[in-house]
Amino acid sequence: MNKSTERTLRADAERSVRAILEAAEQVLAEEPGASMEQIAAAAGVARTTIHRRFASRQALIEALATSAARRLAQAVDDGRPDTAPPLVAMHRITANVLQVKGAWAFALELSADPESEAALLHQDIARRCTTVLERAQADKLIDATADLDWVRRVYYALLGESLRGNDDADPDTLAARIVDTLLHGAGPRT
Repeated sequence: MNKSTERTLRADAERSVRAILEAAEQVLAEEPGASMEQIAAAAGVARTTIHRRFASRQALIEALATSAARRLAQAVDDGRPDTAPPLVAMHRITANVLQVKGAWAFALELSADPESEAALLHQDIARRCTTVLERAQADKLIDATADLDWVRRVYYALLGESLRGNDDADPDTLAARIVDTLLHGAGPRT
């Protein structure tokens, strides 16, 4: 087999896996007990294709969780948490994360084995979030005495709540609201 044929086969396999994972997210979000056959049908692939790519339903679920966590990590990276000004990074990351969480809500809610790639990615995301908050604190955007672990948890709660009932809201608009609420609360401006 020549290299061009190998690349074509690899690209086909990657498209297949991507289609399966996207279908799994949609189908399982509506019906968590859906079968592999239902997922295959939604992905437009044969049941044997799913079984060739994923040894079991659990393997598919783990791949789904890992894929979603990778997308979330990329969303954080794209916000330039280490180099962009903290306020800019917070806004960009928030808008990016909202898009990923909106598209991959089911997969991102899956509980992962603490040693899994998905769990390790989520730990790294939390660490990077705290780093941005530390930078914001150094820039006096967050009170010097604030508990940044608590601030991160409040930020996560704001992200989660903003996705409920705001289907028509633009991610940038929601990001602005989240960052504003995080940094200024709901009290009157003085």
